[in-house]
Amino acid sequence: MARTPIIAGNWKMNKTPDEAVAFVRELTPKLRPHANVERVVAPTFLALASVAAELKDSPVKLAAQDGHWDASGAYTSQVSVSMLRPYVDYIIIGHSECRAYLNETDANVNLKAKAILDSGRKPIIAVGESLAQNEAGETVSFVRSQVSAALVGISPAQMGDVVIAYEPIWAIGTGKSASGELAEGIIKTAVRETVEDLYGGDIAKAMRIQYGGSVKPGNMEEYMAQPNIDGALVGGASLDVEDFAALVEIAARVKGP
Repeated sequence: MARTPIIAGNWKMNKTPDEAVAFVRELTPKLRPHANVERVVAPTFLALASVAAELKDSPVKLAAQDGHWDASGAYTSQVSVSMLRPYVDYIIIGHSECRAYLNETDANVNLKAKAILDSGRKPIIAVGESLAQNEAGETVSFVRSQVSAALVGISPAQMGDVVIAYEPIWAIGTGKSASGELAEGIIKTAVRETVEDLYGGDIAKAMRIQYGGSVKPGNMEEYMAQPNIDGALVGGASLDVEDFAALVEIAARVKGP
């Protein structure tokens, strides 16, 4: 079963609304030719509405960087999935920075995933281990536990809308990156095989799994050549028009029609 590659740019806390609109206005024509790749950008909450208006009728899709599972309530600083729904196609959850700095837990990631799917939108669920866990040989067991916890209560019918991003924490914003071979092995063993254990082979084969962590044009081809890596969740390189366009072009070329 062929899986459509998905390249998502996570802008983190960068670009004002005006800068974000100008950026996607320049970026969109460069991405338009690569229809065999799903192209996604994730600005800050403040820029979502204006970027959504700019991307209307565009092939580029929009993601939020997080979302709360309750529709409303006394959650100062939070934005609910239901509030995001009119603007976005995807919502990123479980990013290691949210887990590390904002006390994101496996249980909260699961609540968010279910709320996103129930709203008719798609979660990009980030998982990944620390350097200490990697060096201790705990990567596979730890990532398996994150994947399993994130998917509790999600039905087989909903799994077609789930994307998982494997991002080793030690490779995010550090300039370090896992080799294509290493990332492939972990994604196959810790992510795809966990989904197979939970949902069976057909759903596991259809699942799209991204790699993230210092992805750039110079190493993108190595990742896209791996059979179990179906795209990338990109940080710094997604903030540059030429770099992000190059990543999409490489995915389109290497993964084929």
